[in-house]
Amino acid sequence: MYRIGVVGPSLSVNRILKLANEMEQEMKFIPYVYKEAKEVAGIVAEHNHQVDFWLFSGYIPYRMATKTLPSDDKLVYIFSTESTIYKGFMDLVYAQGKLLNRVSIDMIPTAYEVEGEGLQQLKNTVAELYVKTFDVDIDPEDLLQFHLELWQQNKTEGALTCYPTVHEALKEAGIPSYWMSPTRVEIFQTIRIFLEKVKTSYYKDTQIGVVMMEVKEFDSVKEKLKNTYQIQYLELRMKETLIQLCEKLDGSLIEQGNGRYTIFSSRGAIEREIHALQEKVQQLSLEVDMPTAVGIGFEQTVFSAEMNAQRALRQSKEKAEQAIVIFQDDGTIVESAGQEEELTYSYRTDDKDFLEKLKRGNISVKTFKKIDALIQKMSWSHFTTKDLAVNLQMSERNAQRIMADLCDVDLAECIGEESHHTRGRPIKMYRLK
Repeated sequence: MYRIGVVGPSLSVNRILKLANEMEQEMKFIPYVYKEAKEVAGIVAEHNHQVDFWLFSGYIPYRMATKTLPSDDKLVYIFSTESTIYKGFMDLVYAQGKLLNRVSIDMIPTAYEVEGEGLQQLKNTVAELYVKTFDVDIDPEDLLQFHLELWQQNKTEGALTCYPTVHEALKEAGIPSYWMSPTRVEIFQTIRIFLEKVKTSYYKDTQIGVVMMEVKEFDSVKEKLKNTYQIQYLELRMKETLIQLCEKLDGSLIEQGNGRYTIFSSRGAIEREIHALQEKVQQLSLEVDMPTAVGIGFEQTVFSAEMNAQRALRQSKEKAEQAIVIFQDDGTIVESAGQEEELTYSYRTDDKDFLEKLKRGNISVKTFKKIDALIQKMSWSHFTTKDLAVNLQMSERNAQRIMADLCDVDLAECIGEESHHTRGRPIKMYRLK
């Protein structure tokens, strides 16, 4: 059973829990209530190990959490549509029993479209609309002062706010106020999509994962040892290291001989322990004084997972440095997994025109996607063949050939030259189309 942490003000959390428990009985929803949004960081830091996913009442607590947790893969927030703004205004009018013509409103631009339909409708309805946009780091006191000053200057007749504490303070000051919060429909739709995401994650988590490892040039390692006993002792130490890794992965080890090993586990366990895997592989390499190639495959069946692991291992062996390569079930490759230079790209495409161009240029889908992924990761507006050679560990001549072929089939273009005021030809600069 998955444990879902639900974070938000008391009223919002109660509404979410009521709907969530009506919709799904196989998951446990755990409430984490706060009075002020700044408490979110402490909540997620303290309880992150106790839950599998986080569901936030809105964009503000969600953004607070992303600044604390290392990844937002398991974070979802209730998304408010533009209609929330207009509904908030109508509820405020209903509570006052009259049409308000001068209103102040605070909002986060990324949570609502500032010039969206809801706000535009409100602008068309009232004579004066005062809007304050802000980031999640703002002190709620600043928002309170924004509304108070307008009220005290007799410029407004009511206020709409994203913060429940600001709403309460305005009410205490005698100012007509409404706290804009997601509607039941918005909560329902978000939870429905969220539950599908959780279930998809479960199936993905339970996929078969195969780890294949091979000590490079193991024959030369054995030649350096004086006798067979030393080789056997070395293999025992290697096996001990890998058994320790299996304990972490909850997997089983198969020794294939001559520095080759395979571990069968689940995708979820491998992804969660990728850094432990990295550490043990490094330990193994130090033990034999030789780099170790590692290929990981994920799939629904053992056979397919093994095939992916073999492909990944071949690619890992081609790399000069020690790096883990992963082949996933959706055609995605992850190079240098778990490291800062991790690179993710696909080796599949169904674009026929694109495939035809690659075929004419004699370029593989994998090569193009790898270059494209590197450009996105490095945020390059342009690049040189030397940039590609250094980052993709290929010769500069090979990089030059690839870029020339891509330009020939109109998938890239030369946009200029770079001169370093030294002898030799200027360096060409490229970009993909």
